[in-house]
Amino acid sequence: MKKIQSYFYILLLCIAQVGFAQQTPAGPQKTAISITNATAHVGDGTIIENCTLVFEDGKITTLGGAETTTKGEVIDASGKHIYPGFIAPGKSLGLIEVDADRASNDQDEIGSLIPNIRSIIAYNAESKVVESMRPNGILLGQVTPKGGRISGTSSIVQFDAWNWEDAAVKTDDGIHLNWPGTYRRGRWWMGEPNGFLPNKKYQEQVVEVMDFVNNAKAYGLAAAEQYNGPFAAMQGLFSGEQRLYVYANGEKEIIDAVTKLKAAGITHVILVGGYQAHKVTDILKAKDIPVLVNFTHSLPYFDDDDYDYTYKLPKTLVDAGLTVGLQNASASNFQTRNLPFYAGQAAAFGLEKEKALQLITGNNAKILGIDNNYGTLAIGKSATLFISEGDALDMRTNQLSRAIIDGRDISHETHQTELWKRYSKKYEGK
Repeated sequence: MKKIQSYFYILLLCIAQVGFAQQTPAGPQKTAISITNATAHVGDGTIIENCTLVFEDGKITTLGGAETTTKGEVIDASGKHIYPGFIAPGKSLGLIEVDADRASNDQDEIGSLIPNIRSIIAYNAESKVVESMRPNGILLGQVTPKGGRISGTSSIVQFDAWNWEDAAVKTDDGIHLNWPGTYRRGRWWMGEPNGFLPNKKYQEQVVEVMDFVNNAKAYGLAAAEQYNGPFAAMQGLFSGEQRLYVYANGEKEIIDAVTKLKAAGITHVILVGGYQAHKVTDILKAKDIPVLVNFTHSLPYFDDDDYDYTYKLPKTLVDAGLTVGLQNASASNFQTRNLPFYAGQAAAFGLEKEKALQLITGNNAKILGIDNNYGTLAIGKSATLFISEGDALDMRTNQLSRAIIDGRDISHETHQTELWKRYSKKYEGK
C-alpha cells in the first residue's frame, strides 16, 4: 500500500511540474517573415513609419518603408510598433531564483578578488524569473556575479534557450569590480550611528585593488613559472578583448577609479552606477568612459538632493555628451522586467523619447560590446525584436503580440500569465 501511495505522489508531482513547466524554446527559423505597416523604433534615435521589415535565417535582410517588397509569411502590424529586444546589463538573472532560498542562490562565490569565477556555467536557462522578462520585451541580459571586491566574469545571453551553451551570445565579456567607497553606512548592530561614516580604510582598499591589477598585468607580460587563475582571467582587460565594469557612485571614487585603472593600461572601463557622474563629465568624456547609470525608480542618496534627482540623471549625462545606458544591477532580479519603464520615466523628465529608448537598446548593446549584432534594427543584424500594441516604454501600452529572438518566434507566456489565465477564468465563472 505504501508503495502504491509513493507512486501516486510521484505522479502528482510530475503533473504539477508539467503544468507549470518552462516554456519550450522555439526552433530555428524555417521561412522568411515580413512585418508590414508598423512604426519601427530602430534603437539609434530614428523612427521608420509604415515600415516593412523582413528577416530570414535569423537575420534582418530588408528594412524600409511601405513600398518595400515582402517575402514569406506576412505579419500585418498596422497601428503597432516594432522594437529591438531590450538588453538588461549587470543582473544575476539565472543565478538566483528565490532570494530567501539559499539552495537557489548561486550569484556569489567565496573570496574577494576572484575574476576567474565564470557566471555563465551556473546560468539556469529554465529559470522562471528569466522567463518573466520576455513579456515586457527584455530579450537579452548580462549574467553577472555579485559580491566581493572583484566579483568575477559575466557573460551575455538571450532569454530563450535549453541550456547555458544555447543561451550564450558573448561569453566572458567582462569583469566586475566594486570600487571601495569613501563613506560607508553606520552599522547599527554595532552601536554606530545610522548614517554615513568616513571609510578610514579607503586608501588601503584602493591600494589592494591596484596592486592586484598591476600584478595581473605583470603576470601577462612575463612567462610565469606557475599558473595563476585570477591573474590569467584579467588578461583580456589589457588586450582590449574584455571590459572592466566598475561600480562607483561618489565623485572622488569615480575620479580615482577611472584615472587609476586607465593608467594601469585597461582599455575598456565602464562606469556602473555613477550617482555623482554629472560632477565629473569632463573627465569621463576625456577618458572615453561610458556610464551604465542607475535605474530611475530609486530614492536620492542625500537629504539635500532634489527629490527627482534620480529621474533627471540619465538626461543630465546624455546632455553632457556621454554614452549612457540604463541598468538596475542593485535591484532584485524580478524588478528587471521594469527596465523599459525606467527609460520611460527618463523620457517623462525631459529626455527625448527615442534617446530614452537608446538607453536600453543601442547604447546598452554598444557598451556591452554586442552592437555588431544586437541593439538596433539594421540589415545584417540579428532579428531579435518584438511587436508591441503601443508604446513599449509605457506600462499601459507595452503589450507584446510577437517576440522574436534570432529569428525564432518565441513564446512570451510565463508562469505568471498561466496563473492569470487560470484564475481569471475561475472568477469569471468559466
